[in-house]
Amino acid sequence: MSSIPPTTELSAPADVPVRRSGGAGRAVAVVVLVAAAALIPMFGPDAALDGTGEAAAPGVGGIALLRTVLFGALCVQAGEVFAGFLARRVEPLGELPRPWSRYAPWAGFAAALGLASVVASGNLIPHSLAALDIGGLYGTRDGTLALVEVNAFLVAALCARSRRPGSALLPLAAVVVAEALRAHPPAEDTPLVGSGLTLVHLTSAALWVGGLLYVLRTTHAWRTRAPGAGTALLGLYARVAAVLLAAITATGVCSTLRRMPASTVLDQLTSTAYGRTLLAKVLLVVVVAVLALVARLRLRGARDRTRAYVPARAEVAVLAVVVTVSAVLTALPLPIRWT
Repeated sequence: MSSIPPTTELSAPADVPVRRSGGAGRAVAVVVLVAAAALIPMFGPDAALDGTGEAAAPGVGGIALLRTVLFGALCVQAGEVFAGFLARRVEPLGELPRPWSRYAPWAGFAAALGLASVVASGNLIPHSLAALDIGGLYGTRDGTLALVEVNAFLVAALCARSRRPGSALLPLAAVVVAEALRAHPPAEDTPLVGSGLTLVHLTSAALWVGGLLYVLRTTHAWRTRAPGAGTALLGLYARVAAVLLAAITATGVCSTLRRMPASTVLDQLTSTAYGRTLLAKVLLVVVVAVLALVARLRLRGARDRTRAYVPARAEVAVLAVVVTVSAVLTALPLPIRWT
């Protein structure tokens, strides 16, 4: 990766305006995203299942909501470590935004604990402590993976408050591995291949989503003192994000073809809950890719490269919805593998 010039060469020209976004607009955007994060998991599964004749597991909405929180926590902390590294390359002594990684892993811990309780009650929503078989978690594959995620988020929370917050990548990697193994049980054909695809897909997605969020927070912190460094950071991230998007696309296509053979994809995209949700996710990713392209083109402009922030902010908002839809996808019944 090419080195970044000193910050003295990156400062914005005097005639380039420094844009300040309104706090009211950001507040409205946050409210909308929080509402979407709650409503999509709760009502999305029922909408996707409508008319398909498929039956979902009990409490699918609650499970999708817990997975939304888990994926969101993973993205925030992993992206903060990743984008923090990029920020230090651009502006070694620059002021960084307040870390959210001190709080995100606790949200992930709570979500993982909730999912572990579901496994402990026989994959049913527990209505009392008596329904939980905590000891049984150690005797099953799903229970062991659930415990790994709970403990990994706990360790990640402790790492975030240590002198080396970057060490949280190790327990977060354990979460990704556990999710990849959980999504592909041994009864599946070539489960290790599927787990490998999910491992790359989830890792790339977490770095892409969380990285962009932290980059935009950092550019906001630098908006007056070093606006040129902010656009340089966004440009550096954009080059890495292009590789991440390629990895996400390739693994997504391969995983889809493993779930649904090529001859049945078009039919299952509209006739199954999994296919409908996957189609919604694909359309959202296309929107994200267009927004990323617009931001990249604006970064190449000779004047006022801060115009790239507008599509980049829209991109991170749509990515938040993608994460939510992805969580719903993991809670839905798998499509029938027609031959």
